[in-house]
Amino acid sequence: MCPPSQRQVFAFILLASLASMASALYLQYAVHLHPCPLCIFQRVAMMTVGLIALIATLHDGGRFSRRAYALLLALAALAGAGVATRHIWLQHLPADQVPDCGPGLNYMLQVFPMQKVLSLVLRGSGECAKVDWTLLGLSLPELSFAAFFSIFLLAVWQMLRR
Repeated sequence: MCPPSQRQVFAFILLASLASMASALYLQYAVHLHPCPLCIFQRVAMMTVGLIALIATLHDGGRFSRRAYALLLALAALAGAGVATRHIWLQHLPADQVPDCGPGLNYMLQVFPMQKVLSLVLRGSGECAKVDWTLLGLSLPELSFAAFFSIFLLAVWQMLRR
């Protein structure tokens, strides 16, 4: 059996990102789980992964472009995994160490400069520390981390393969 083509791997990553976003939207609109600011940042990272994978699938360039797209995918996946890691850390803090809830993301985006918004969101808040839903004992940020790490590994494999 021959290994999958570069387009097939990028298409698989695209489908995985679409499935991830569809799941997030289902949980938001059907189950009524409202995303916290860190969840929204993870969604942005996943949409970035999907967009890069879409372009890579459609472009079907040579070795250089495959490696460039894979590098961009790896960086986007690392960013998403980093936010998910911070989210997981907040969820595992003892109750007395959980930060207070802060203003909503919409308010922060209207009032503060982007650098301050990033700082406040990544610092986390009480709403990000709450575990509302699990699957197989894993919280949403833990599932998100697993998805981002898997995408990172596929991207690295794409960069290294001949």
